[in-house]
Amino acid sequence: MSKWKYAAALALCGVSLVGCKQAPTGQMQAEYAVQTIARTDRVLESDYSASIRGRQDIDIYPQVSGFLSELCVSEGEVVRKGQTLFIIDQVPYKAALQVAEANVKSAEANVATAQLTYDSRRQLYERNVVSEFDLSTAENALLTAKAQLAQAEANRVNAENNLSYTVVKAPSDGMVGTLPYRVGALVSSAMAQPLTTISDNSEMYVYFSMTENQLLGLTRRYGSVAGALRNMPAVRLELNDGSLYDREGRIEAISGVIDPTTGSVQLRAVFPNEGRLLHSGGSGNVIVPVELKGCIVVPQSATFDIQDKVFVYKLVDGRASATPIEVMGTSNGREYVVTAGLEPGDVIVAEGVGLMREGTPVKPKGAAVEAAPAAEPAAAEAETVKEN
Repeated sequence: MSKWKYAAALALCGVSLVGCKQAPTGQMQAEYAVQTIARTDRVLESDYSASIRGRQDIDIYPQVSGFLSELCVSEGEVVRKGQTLFIIDQVPYKAALQVAEANVKSAEANVATAQLTYDSRRQLYERNVVSEFDLSTAENALLTAKAQLAQAEANRVNAENNLSYTVVKAPSDGMVGTLPYRVGALVSSAMAQPLTTISDNSEMYVYFSMTENQLLGLTRRYGSVAGALRNMPAVRLELNDGSLYDREGRIEAISGVIDPTTGSVQLRAVFPNEGRLLHSGGSGNVIVPVELKGCIVVPQSATFDIQDKVFVYKLVDGRASATPIEVMGTSNGREYVVTAGLEPGDVIVAEGVGLMREGTPVKPKGAAVEAAPAAEPAAAEAETVKEN
């Protein structure tokens, strides 16, 4: 190659390189789904771990000592108030009652005798046959006999009660728990373990806890704790197997004391249990709905977190602008209720925020894509030289 041809080739390459450096890169707008903010109504549901208890769980202890002579119920049996559960050996208590009744009769006889003596002494005293001392002695003997009769009567009542205690009866309607003692076992009121437990499970108490902040939000929403109890919607119960209980319940009590160790407060909901599906000692989750009117809601997928703060990308002049928002602590796991940072009419990016950056050009899906800027003359000339 001659030196002139070599120089011409170098010149052409130099023109091409200069033209490439000056060509604009032209950032393209990508399509993203967007959402226009508007006020709406929502019912948010929050789950709280819960424990299930019978309306009454009554431990049955014997009031007298003795051997169990009869079991009148079986485990899991539904019983009525006053129904016999156990019978304790009655022989010694029947004997004690007979002794007490005999003592009463003896005391009654002593009173009758003392009464006759007193009446006789009083007549003799009126005739000045006996002294006042003799009359007072007879009166004191009568009073002593009456006191002994009252004591004997009390002993008889006590013996009757002890005999009645040998028949252990159900204090309320409910279901019988386990029966750890069998016929022949020696029982007493000092036992560590009860004879059984009667669970009144016609209605079930479901206990769960809220944090102090959740309770404050609930109180502000309804004006007071009493207002919350009156106006809160019905709650549902998710059972331990993940299924929903078919009856709704109501919150009927909120504890007035916050546990300082956990910072939580206990609530009690009541659920009907006609089918006996719920059992005392079970567990589940209480689902508490929160009704919101005229609120701003955004999908959680349209948000991102930075240092415990929640952001969305708001569309400003066709570009994404990171905007901090404040949200309620209660959510349904899919959406946030925005309390500050957005207003009706704002447009936010609803997808792909994880890969987006500040200032990214955004074209709402369905809109026409803007054309790329035209190439400058120098770049066009360079391309022509390349082709030649």
